[in-house]
Amino acid sequence: MQPADSPAVTEIAVAGEKDGPYGITAGPDGALWLTLVQSGRVARLTPGGDLRTYALDSPGCRPTVIAPGPDGALWFTRYGDHRIGRVTVDGDGTSFPLPTPDSGPFGITPGPDGALWFTEMHTDRVGRITVEGEVTEFGLPGTAPGAYPSAITAGPDGALWFTLNQANAVGRITTSGDVTTYPLPTPGAAPVGITSDGTALWFTEIAAGRIGRISVDGAIEEFPLPDPAARPHAVAAAAPGECWFTEWGGNRIGRVTAGGEITEYALPTPSSEPHGIALGPDGALWAALETGGVARIER
Repeated sequence: MQPADSPAVTEIAVAGEKDGPYGITAGPDGALWLTLVQSGRVARLTPGGDLRTYALDSPGCRPTVIAPGPDGALWFTRYGDHRIGRVTVDGDGTSFPLPTPDSGPFGITPGPDGALWFTEMHTDRVGRITVEGEVTEFGLPGTAPGAYPSAITAGPDGALWFTLNQANAVGRITTSGDVTTYPLPTPGAAPVGITSDGTALWFTEIAAGRIGRISVDGAIEEFPLPDPAARPHAVAAAAPGECWFTEWGGNRIGRVTAGGEITEYALPTPSSEPHGIALGPDGALWAALETGGVARIER
């Protein structure tokens, strides 16, 4: 149940119910950028409500996770046609093929080295792409096939951190390609989303109904949610020790602190399927709702 002092939650329609808003991020232009995974488009939404959508070159490309690049454009994974996409703040798009066929790119993040880093779920690789489109792929030595690397983020230690959904672990890769993995304490937790709060890494355990926190030296804490079937999906850090996440199965937005205090806020529309979440340029949290909208949550 929401506490009496819960933040205001507002929903805004941005697409049809079959378009599937999925990833969301704050762009360098003061707007929110979203992927519409089911219709092959990206959308730009200002905090004031101005909405524009841009069709990509393939309706079936399935744009998924999106992140700002070091070149002032937005970069995103195209899970459907195994490419990395780029769109300028004016809506001009292009894409780059990956060397390994059917790789299933999913997570993407700007790295500390001026490139973008991404995961390849189907081929157990982490990739790096420069802003010119040059791609390098890194295997995951010591990891069994089918590890399913999922989300990825830049850590506070100058490395990249990612979740291994089917290997039940969190991975770390340096910019030179050295990989370390950290098994999770809870079996079958199936981690997905991951973010950095500038001090530690936070991640979701979609199958276990928990939020995890891992220090840069590999120490792991887990925080069980009140609803074990909440299916936490994506996660965003608002400040050191303050993390927000979407509950895909529970139709809620949650907040957890480094001390393990958890607060949950119900979304107005039932079964809205919240996926991506990001800290917006206005200081609020914004979540993509796969049924066609976004939710804004005041902090």
